[in-house]
Amino acid sequence: MTEPLRIGLAGLGTVGAGVARLLAANADLIAARAGREVRVVAVSARDRAKDRGVDLAGLAWEEDPVALAGRADVDLLVEAMGGESGPAKAATEAALARGAHVVTANKALLAHHGAALAAAAERAGAELRFEAAVAGGIPCVKALGEGLAGNRVARVMGVLNGTCNYILTRMEAEGLAYADVLADAQRLGYAEADPSFDVGGTDAAHKLALLAALAFGTRVDFDGVMTEGIDKLSLADIAHAAELGFRIKLLGVARMQGEALEQRMRPCLVPAASPFGKLEGVTNMVVVEGDAVGRIVMEGPGAGGGPTASAIVADVIDIARGAHSPAFGVPAALLRAAPRAESGAPAAYYIRLALADRPGALGRVAAALGAVGVSIHRMVQSADEAEGGEATVLIVTHETTRERLDSALAVVAASDVSMGAPVAIRIEPV
Repeated sequence: MTEPLRIGLAGLGTVGAGVARLLAANADLIAARAGREVRVVAVSARDRAKDRGVDLAGLAWEEDPVALAGRADVDLLVEAMGGESGPAKAATEAALARGAHVVTANKALLAHHGAALAAAAERAGAELRFEAAVAGGIPCVKALGEGLAGNRVARVMGVLNGTCNYILTRMEAEGLAYADVLADAQRLGYAEADPSFDVGGTDAAHKLALLAALAFGTRVDFDGVMTEGIDKLSLADIAHAAELGFRIKLLGVARMQGEALEQRMRPCLVPAASPFGKLEGVTNMVVVEGDAVGRIVMEGPGAGGGPTASAIVADVIDIARGAHSPAFGVPAALLRAAPRAESGAPAAYYIRLALADRPGALGRVAAALGAVGVSIHRMVQSADEAEGGEATVLIVTHETTRERLDSALAVVAASDVSMGAPVAIRIEPV
């Protein structure tokens, strides 16, 4: 009879407790699909007395997650603590060092130490799996590493933070200011008391760095992700984008430019009728473009105890079946250290200008853009009534580089027709 797979569970917060509940509730189904029993034998958490909604009686407890990782009766460590270093990193390294498998939902840990941990797993003959680290319940890691393994990926894109998408959706739908929606998201539990990790784009950038490594066989390069959050977005730009047939999303994009890797996590305009444009609320979406398969769109819940536990348990079942695969799709020694792209690929841009409402102002703008080769696709004066001699002008350019655009806008901003700092947001073709 096949021996059970024995789990050590490090962390019993929303995710860890969700894993324990799912393994208990679907034990028979999981055993049938895994070909063996999957059993939690030990846990590590700070508060033994806390009610987590799951029966933990009879399980061994360890105050120190590193001690949990070192237990001889733990075949696989589920790391559900979080954090790029500290106990999460130490416990993961301890488990891999003795040949125990690791399943983690920790995108920060992998974004900073993914290549080293993948190499450690291979040296020990252990598995390192992280489906739950990217986009919650969407099986995008498995899709890139297995289902699309025969494709050369041209581009991978994602709306990877539900908090940001929730905030942008409500700002547009209800005409609410960023600060008001953020406060409501905190009240509902969608945003943390300190939301900077989410709204500043860091959380989503961690995830994009992992997707890029999987898609292009490169080393994880989180520091190479050009990152900008949503905290500086104006309600006016969200409304004006809608007037032009677009919506604003915090969109991650990764692609190769020759041998260089471009990674961006920034607010972008996307066509309202596109899959990203239709995405509402806390939902995530990942889009992969492959040479053989074309475009694949994956949509689903990006966070929460249930979806994240679902992804973790899927990885556990794979390991219980005896599946073997490199963490990032190819052996760690073959992951390339790709140079960083110096700039983003050319694109169209949305521009909002506050101009003096007098003859010749638009001509000055057109001349500044034309002088550096930026051509105008559309130019309209907003329906907003001009006040105090100021008019709002919206421009959509043809494809250009951000460097050319910035040089032209610097000229406009310094001119006597400018009444405020120009705003420029990339339009991503999706």
